[in-house]
Amino acid sequence: MPAARVWGRLLGVNAAVVESVEFDEDGQVLVAAVRVRRRDRDRCGVCSRRCPRYDPGRGRRRWRALDLGTVQAFVEADASRVRCREHGVVVSAVPWARHGTGHTRAFDDTVAWLATATSRSTVRQLMRIAWPTVGSIITRVRADIDARVDRLAGLRRIGIDEISYKKNHRYLTVVVDHDTGRLVWAAAGNDKPTLAAFFELLGADRCARITHVSADAAAWIARTVEQYCPDAIRCADPFHVVKWATDALDQVRRQTWNTARRQPGGSHKDRRGRTASAGPAQGMKRARWALWKNPENLTDHQRHKLAWIAKTDPRLYRAYLLKEGLRHVFAVGGQTGKEALRRWLSWAVRCRIPEFVKLSRTIRSELSAIHASLDHGLSNALIESTNTKIRLLTRLAFGFKHPNALISLALLALGGYRPELPDRTHT
Repeated sequence: MPAARVWGRLLGVNAAVVESVEFDEDGQVLVAAVRVRRRDRDRCGVCSRRCPRYDPGRGRRRWRALDLGTVQAFVEADASRVRCREHGVVVSAVPWARHGTGHTRAFDDTVAWLATATSRSTVRQLMRIAWPTVGSIITRVRADIDARVDRLAGLRRIGIDEISYKKNHRYLTVVVDHDTGRLVWAAAGNDKPTLAAFFELLGADRCARITHVSADAAAWIARTVEQYCPDAIRCADPFHVVKWATDALDQVRRQTWNTARRQPGGSHKDRRGRTASAGPAQGMKRARWALWKNPENLTDHQRHKLAWIAKTDPRLYRAYLLKEGLRHVFAVGGQTGKEALRRWLSWAVRCRIPEFVKLSRTIRSELSAIHASLDHGLSNALIESTNTKIRLLTRLAFGFKHPNALISLALLALGGYRPELPDRTHT
């Protein structure tokens, strides 16, 4: 095999002609001088159309290639400019690199693969680049994949949720395909205009094909889905509905604890002079997990604690039973679940616990979405799992200045189109 072809394979520039290879002793780098083949010359760097040459540009430029062993390698070539009818005067395209980048395609693809498979420090040390550079690379690799594939094709049943990615209430809105389990879309923000951008991208025809949407009871999600997918069945997420009951139960527990503290003997001064709970108030303070956990997950101590609550505070125990009753509704599902929910609503209205009376009104306002969830068994469990993985990626993406890099990393890792290592044969 000719030496030029060997160097082309080693440097990932098969579509170019390698003219010479030199080793820079001072910089300890290998530099390969290449030129674009005739058929690839004078093409727009954005759209790849053949265009008239404008000028030689700024002369020779370099692209970082994959290291050869322990030696950094660069590809050097002329960077002329062309005049495109659509994009104006731009640098001409080169087959070994994406437009406007300082790295070869093989280098970009390797970094993107490592970013989805390894830790941040591994990528930085192995590839010898700064972490913000990784953010730029994965953003353009994701854009390259999006230009080749349609992530929104064939959507029928979707899940919508929000996830915090940064302090000061910075959120991402994410959309997951229930049928494939893939993350299909994400954007910064958690309001109606943000979600409307997804449906605008989807288009009216594909919006009409959406049959089911699972989400929590956020009003901005419900209104946007009603506007763009009026025929879709909106399913309330069981986890969030049960969480409402858990929150109401915790409010009752705190009220009971505060009442017990105000009773004679309900508190005392510790050695530092601070007020501490005593007697029944102390036992109530440590009952949170016994009330929150599912019965099958209770420890022996927590079971005894629950039995103690049933004897000492029937009102709090009744609130606990209401929470468990609502959880049972979603455990059985279907028509049985609907009947259980009807009985639960009747019980909650008459329970004389204001928090659960208020909850019953909230559930009645979302009754159609809850019934749909019971009928179709659709929940946000898949999207909550996706959110957990995004939280892990958020820790990895710490240091990115813009959420676009985090979104690109999430779509590469969870979107079903992971980047592949260059020139890798699957076995």
